[in-house]
Amino acid sequence: MPKPTPEEMDTALNMAKQMRDKDIDPFYIAKALLNLNYRMEFLQEVLHAADRYVNMGMAERERTQLIRAIEKAKDAEAYTAHSERSSFGLE
Repeated sequence: MPKPTPEEMDTALNMAKQMRDKDIDPFYIAKALLNLNYRMEFLQEVLHAADRYVNMGMAERERTQLIRAIEKAKDAEAYTAHSERSSFGLE
């Protein structure tokens, strides 16, 4: 399945926001799309940091950035799930 264009994604997100605002989301499609889009931003940051880490010879600075990106993604997951998460003490 091809990735939506930026314009298609904007349209879908705007419609999802309208559906949630008007409480017209019987199958939770709008909720799911908005949640996945929110979390995807953090996961893209993890992918970018992992790519830099691997391609820069696994340097310590890139490792730290990767760990921070992973922590942010985990925080976003816990936030959207309304749950606490344990930390590895890396903050």
